[in-house]
This record gives sequence, C-alpha cells and structure tokens, in this order.
Amino acid sequence: MNKLFARFANDESGATAIEYGLIAALISVAIVASATQLGTDLGALFTAVSGDITTATN
Repeated sequence: MNKLFARFANDESGATAIEYGLIAALISVAIVASATQLGTDLGALFTAVSGDITTATN
C-alpha cells in the first residue's frame, strides 16, 4: 500500500497537463486582446477613410 501512495505522490502527469492548459489559456488571452485592439484600430481607420471620401466627393 505504501508503494501505491509513493507512486501516486511522484506522478507529475496531472501537473504537466495543468501547466499546458495554463499556457494555452494565456496564449488565448493574448490572441483575443490583440484581435480586439486590431479591430478597434481598423474601425477607426475605416471611419477616417469614409470621412475623407465623403469630404472629397462633396
């Protein structure tokens, strides 16, 4: 029985899976933040271009 508990205590496969999950979550957060910022910047750019086109055609 002691051998079973010792083997369970030394098993790190669950910890490795948690670490990979945390890394994947951090990468996902970075991608979402970048995409949000890019979308905001593109929206501002298209708004500016639209205003310039409207001004130029009047």
